[in-house]
Amino acid sequence: MRFLHSIIGCMLVALWVAGCSDSDNMAGIEIGNPEVHNIGLTADFSIDYSDAKQISLAKSAADDEKIVIDTFRLTLTEVRSYCSFYAGMSVDLESGLILWPYEDEPAAVLPISFTDGDVVKDAFKNINLQTEGRLKEIGVAFEVEKNGHRAIYGRISKNGKKIPFVYELSNIQLFMLRYHYSQINVQDSVVNLSVAFRVHRFVDGLDLASAKAGDGGVIRFSKSENEELWNALNERFLPSFQALRYEYTDASGKTVYDYVDDIWEELSGKKNKNLVSNGDFKDGSDDWILHNQLNGAADMSVVKENKSNVMKVHVTKGGEYSYSVQLLHENISVVAGAKYKIIFTIWSDVEGQITARLGTYIRYETNGFQEHVKVYTTGHSVEYEFTPEVTDPFARLDLNLGKGERTFWIKDVQILRVK
Repeated sequence: MRFLHSIIGCMLVALWVAGCSDSDNMAGIEIGNPEVHNIGLTADFSIDYSDAKQISLAKSAADDEKIVIDTFRLTLTEVRSYCSFYAGMSVDLESGLILWPYEDEPAAVLPISFTDGDVVKDAFKNINLQTEGRLKEIGVAFEVEKNGHRAIYGRISKNGKKIPFVYELSNIQLFMLRYHYSQINVQDSVVNLSVAFRVHRFVDGLDLASAKAGDGGVIRFSKSENEELWNALNERFLPSFQALRYEYTDASGKTVYDYVDDIWEELSGKKNKNLVSNGDFKDGSDDWILHNQLNGAADMSVVKENKSNVMKVHVTKGGEYSYSVQLLHENISVVAGAKYKIIFTIWSDVEGQITARLGTYIRYETNGFQEHVKVYTTGHSVEYEFTPEVTDPFARLDLNLGKGERTFWIKDVQILRVK
């Protein structure tokens, strides 16, 4: 059944993999929560000449553009989704799920023309993003050397003339672009992914007109001609896409991973901005997940207390571990080495202890802090400073509330980047 066959096969793993010790760095593994249902996928590919970092509509070349791209083609080889899960499955979260090509056509590829503004609909018509997971990213993979698409062709303005140029893509063989869920359009039960190549990001600040022309008056950027500028263009090529991050295999076979700096800067948050969306519960329980496992049971609701919105979690069955009942918040962007502060107010009808931690959604390892928090019957503010060891766009806050029957009230949850 196309790619859905592999998803169903993955659902067979028991939830025993979710358990871990309260004291180690793996405390609180859990898998699966439906977020995207019965949604198809389309994609468009374009050249953009705007100066905007986050582009919603690609801008065509102006008459006075110094650089114009005439031909840019690649071969699309793969589309993947990356999700978090809260229903047992054995998906490799780092590798994601292959959406296309389908299982019965594993060698399928698609020629893509960015300069022609290709749109892909029919080839993806059997994709269904009903993965029972919370969508984090969509990845698109390209191969450079399929069907002879090994260069970008265009024109450079020089002394009032348009000089043809060729930029050879021989330094990159394969690459994957990964787009953050906030960069993906969802309309009328269809997800549309816009893959735009930003010309100004690619060439601004480089004096390409100074390059020497070769045979036939053509300027070539390659290992043998205008090599210094070619190396500069190589460094800019993948960051010129509007993705969150990328990985590629170079001509020597080495794999390189990195973030697109300007996109990551926009997503990673400014100093003193709360990284916990809906941390004041103004929008009810939006963006919060209550997860019960390992004989834990609880319900949650948002109530008014002294004009404040308060998350109320009623634990009816404590389960075997503190992480048998968890209140979770995903998609917290943190930068390795930066200093953060977490602040929240909590109280309960029974004095006791909870575990609070920030961790990764992929490997469930602590990334920043893990603290055993004393909880009283009157509200008190909890505050910790921490420094993540790993840069992560999708860190997860865990409040482990299990191992006893009681009711918690939680409000004003904040994670701030302070330095």
